[in-house]
Amino acid sequence: MSLELFNQLEQKITDTVEALELMKLENEELRGENALLKQEREEWERRLQGVLSKFEDIESDSVS
Repeated sequence: MSLELFNQLEQKITDTVEALELMKLENEELRGENALLKQEREEWERRLQGVLSKFEDIESDSVS
C-alpha cells in the first residue's frame, strides 16, 4: 500500500471517528430535550385532566 493511500485511509478513519463523536453528543442532547418534552406533555395532560374534571363536576351538579 502506498503512503498516499495509507494517508487517505487514515484521514477517512479520523473523519469517521469525529463524525461518530459528534453524533453521540447530539444524541445525548436530543435525549435531554426528549425528557423535557415528555415532562411538559405530562404536565399538560395533568392540567387538561383537571379542567375536564371540573367540567364533569359542573355537569353532574347541573343534572342533580
